[in-house]
Amino acid sequence: MNLFIYVTLIAITIYTSGFGITLWKEKQKISALAVFFLTLVIIVLPFFTMF
Repeated sequence: MNLFIYVTLIAITIYTSGFGITLWKEKQKISALAVFFLTLVIIVLPFFTMF
């Protein structure tokens, strides 16, 4: 089950960061920074909820 959770989180992180890159290329820098911050939260948050 943990493997499924980690694979899902990695997939969501890749998809979200790809969306951020797309926004950055379209010159929407503030929105891209918000999406990159969201990606960072997705990466860090599971470490605080495992206990």
